[in-house]
Amino acid sequence: MAELTHFDGKGQAHMVDVSDKPITARVAVATGSVTMQSETLAMITEGRAKKGDVLAVARLAGIMGAKKTADLIPLCHPLPISKVAVDLTPDPSLPGVRIEATVKTTGQTGIEMEALTAVSTAALTLYDMVKAVEKTMVISDIRLVLKDGGKSGRFEAEL
Repeated sequence: MAELTHFDGKGQAHMVDVSDKPITARVAVATGSVTMQSETLAMITEGRAKKGDVLAVARLAGIMGAKKTADLIPLCHPLPISKVAVDLTPDPSLPGVRIEATVKTTGQTGIEMEALTAVSTAALTLYDMVKAVEKTMVISDIRLVLKDGGKSGRFEAEL
């Protein structure tokens, strides 16, 4: 098992020194979902939510979340993000919305936290947009499904 890098020799939390790492292209993809009642999903997809276009606002929130990750997660490095794509796909079989975020950078450390934060922020925003109609929605299954670049190479989750 890999050693935990966010703790020093005394067991104290610290920001990892990445200054000696090479700069490489990096990408991460995270996914998650928000399940809800069929009626709530229909309201979203038909554009009947009182707060506006739920999916568009959640997409923008996901992009903003990725950009603000270092402000939210104490030991994350601020990274020069070169791409954030957040896709929200209504899925009647849940029923609910599936969320996928792809984030890219060229840097000295990974971009996984930004992808996970993008999905989380999009999901929370979706919840916020329609909570007046349904408070029983469930945000779930937020996970990293792909990471590539850097010393550890490529990781792909089994789906």
